Amino acid sequence: MPRRALITGGAGFLGSHLCGRLLAAGFEVLCLDNFKTSVEDNIAQLTSARGFTFIHHDITQPFFIEGPVDYVLHFASPASPPDYLRLPIHTMKVGGLGTYHALGLAKGKRATFLLASTSEVYGDPQVSPQPESYWGNVNPVGPRSVYDEAKRYAEAMALAYHRAHGLRVRIPRIFNTYGTRMRLEDGRALPNFMTQALRGEPLTVYGDGRQTRSLCYVSDLVEGIFRLLLADSPEPLVVNLGNPDEVTVLQLAREVLEVTGSGSKIVHRPLPQDDPLVRRPDICKARQILGWAPVVSRRVGLRRVLPYFQKAVREQARTRAEVLA
Repeated sequence: MPRRALITGGAGFLGSHLCGRLLAAGFEVLCLDNFKTSVEDNIAQLTSARGFTFIHHDITQPFFIEGPVDYVLHFASPASPPDYLRLPIHTMKVGGLGTYHALGLAKGKRATFLLASTSEVYGDPQVSPQPESYWGNVNPVGPRSVYDEAKRYAEAMALAYHRAHGLRVRIPRIFNTYGTRMRLEDGRALPNFMTQALRGEPLTVYGDGRQTRSLCYVSDLVEGIFRLLLADSPEPLVVNLGNPDEVTVLQLAREVLEVTGSGSKIVHRPLPQDDPLVRRPDICKARQILGWAPVVSRRVGLRRVLPYFQKAVREQARTRAEVLA
């Protein structure tokens, strides 16, 4: 029998790529989503694939899956600042109730549980690069806390299930990732810059632009998650996944202008509250236990993703023109 995996948030940016990776590896994939921050187009190419099933459901509500489930991958959650600032209570419900429901299914099915965590558990770090042993510097009552603390709580709950019930737990702490299927209005630096550059609009850099990010191409990230999912260890594994090649936000904006050939200017706006000033993963653990490291350079990745953003911007402009006509 093929291995059977449930992916919550499976129609999202990362979830949809992961659905495709598991299907290619011979898994049967159950994709659960409610399209609150995702779109059906992300899984349109998968709906006719053998072994793929879509389930329309809100993970904050109880649910049950018939038959065996070998892996439960919990990716459901608003993940970009505009989304979780617009949906603060839902974000915390997904991190709390959603994680509880997903863990309950994994426990009942004796499945391996993988929680998509985030570099945001480190907050605005005072240590760089950030190793998994770092406890973080998070403002528990700031506007970003609805996402940061929801993920920290979800990690704590997953480990509680391991200690109390012996559940096999895998937790990738995902750093900035980019690639096809990102929304134009995602709100994060790269899609913002790409969209603004291709529209001929000024690129918005917050603060002086010296804050750093580390961008990982989506195919690299998905490969790391796949290896972590199948890692042969009875112990819980908490592993950073991301690209340690650090770049300032200002330099990233300049690279986007170069790759798009845009003549747009760069404008500066005030830095949002609690926006991290450094972000760089220590991936020694991933190298050691997974034999994993990113292989797609940022220069290659930006050129690889450019046609996707070009097409998305054209289609959005055409749709807006039709509405106004």
